Amino acid sequence: MTRLQRLFRISWVFCRYRLDTFLPLTELPGALKVFFMLAPWHLFPQPKLSRGDRLRLALEELGPVFVKFGQILSTRRDLLPDDMADSLKTLQDRVPPFPSDAARRIIETSLGAPVSELFKEFGADPMASASVAQVHTATLLNGQEVVVKVLRPGIDKVIRQDLALMYLMANLLEKYWTEGKRLHPVDVVADYDSTIHDELDLQREAANASQLRRNFENSSLIYIPFIDWDYTRKSVMVMERIHGIPIADIPALKAAGVNLKVLAEKGVEIFFTQVFRDSFFHADMHPGNIFVDATNPADPRYIAVDFGIVGTLAPDDQSYLARNLLAFFRRDYRQVAQLHIQSGWVPPDTRVNEFEAAIRTVCEPIFEKPLKDISFGHFLLRLFQTARRFNMEVQPQLVLLQKTLLNVEGLGRQLYPELDLWSTAQPFLESWMRKRIGPAGLIKSLQTHLPAWLEQSPEMPQLVHDALLQLRSAGPSEKQNQDTLALLREQQRRTDRRWRRGITAAALVAAAIIGTQPEALIWAENAPIWTWALLVAAGALVIRGSR
Repeated sequence: MTRLQRLFRISWVFCRYRLDTFLPLTELPGALKVFFMLAPWHLFPQPKLSRGDRLRLALEELGPVFVKFGQILSTRRDLLPDDMADSLKTLQDRVPPFPSDAARRIIETSLGAPVSELFKEFGADPMASASVAQVHTATLLNGQEVVVKVLRPGIDKVIRQDLALMYLMANLLEKYWTEGKRLHPVDVVADYDSTIHDELDLQREAANASQLRRNFENSSLIYIPFIDWDYTRKSVMVMERIHGIPIADIPALKAAGVNLKVLAEKGVEIFFTQVFRDSFFHADMHPGNIFVDATNPADPRYIAVDFGIVGTLAPDDQSYLARNLLAFFRRDYRQVAQLHIQSGWVPPDTRVNEFEAAIRTVCEPIFEKPLKDISFGHFLLRLFQTARRFNMEVQPQLVLLQKTLLNVEGLGRQLYPELDLWSTAQPFLESWMRKRIGPAGLIKSLQTHLPAWLEQSPEMPQLVHDALLQLRSAGPSEKQNQDTLALLREQQRRTDRRWRRGITAAALVAAAIIGTQPEALIWAENAPIWTWALLVAAGALVIRGSR
């Protein structure tokens, strides 16, 4: 299909489902408003469906790229009303399989040998077919049962065309919609662009699976199948075949005697372990990708597949997120407001008192219910509505996290309606924070950062000196330069004082901890010689700087 044909197809679907009614016509410039008012889609009757169902059906008809975009958009309660987001949650990849002959050609081209020589057996009919790839069963020459994932032929071209149109629409929204600059629709499409292209490289997915498998090696929480790297390329991935009960098949889980309460609580623990311990989480945990190992029904274990989408968080985002959640658990709304401002999630000139009062207004009615009756999704929706009043900008790094958390909560409540996500999460977060800011965390931070601090500290005075010389040569008579000179000199003095105080405090705290904490003493005894050389050098710098 050519680009022109694809554009015509999208326009037809747009008209058929009257998606023009979603546009903010009153906010458009005069010429655009007239165009949209006279456009040919007004000749189509408006379907007798809710707006959410109209959008969902349109995305399904437009194909896999738009379906996946709708799935991600369903988590963006800051962009869509609640009814539309709920409709998009039901989007499924209803994609017919492509011919097995085409799959064989891709496998043979990628692996450089006939399928008959690569596998003892190869299933001609695919066992699953999704928007980007389809999966066949196979048996390796050594008898190992595996699945072979094969990218759809020509999918990259379709994705490029559709993404170009999405960027066009996002740019128009950002330019002409009053909410556009705050909600960053172009950034939303860019995030999706990165996500969908990651899924087009099966070697990347295989690497994600290997990382998750290492993170949960011998874990009783979740099992990650192994990857056969000898048979894995960009367009083909071979992975261990797993056997489990689909997570959505509740009657089968009950028939197997699975403890659903334990299973639901383990799901929450897996999520927080991935996010806060590993900072690497499976971000596509919908029911089609999760199975249950019911070998031990009293202590069931999850099995995950499809690792094309993973998320990570920077240490600062981890810390702010954990502290925000703990503050919510404790109803410390002032700290929540302060953390949002400190992290840059709301403008720095936001009045803390007003933001605190708004958050309290949203949260108190919710917390008056038993925790088990509180929907995290509903809570996030109300929070987004409040944040919109204070110009809270979209945080792209948290979009996948939010999507995953909503999936986890949905799965958990489906398994065990009495699941208390909040009380299950709170002990984990508190333990993580203690480890992060406690003695063990401080020692680890010192060991990690001290070499870099020592390496950079001698360069700082020279860098400031060079900047002063450049400003002086540019014209010291100008008032702006004089002000900058004074500012830099003061900054240099503050840096020197802060450095001496920081090293001295760190040394004192480290000495105290080593004297009182067993784990610190073990670390001190086993620290390499270069670590102690750096500590001695730090002491010398402090003494020299204090003269």
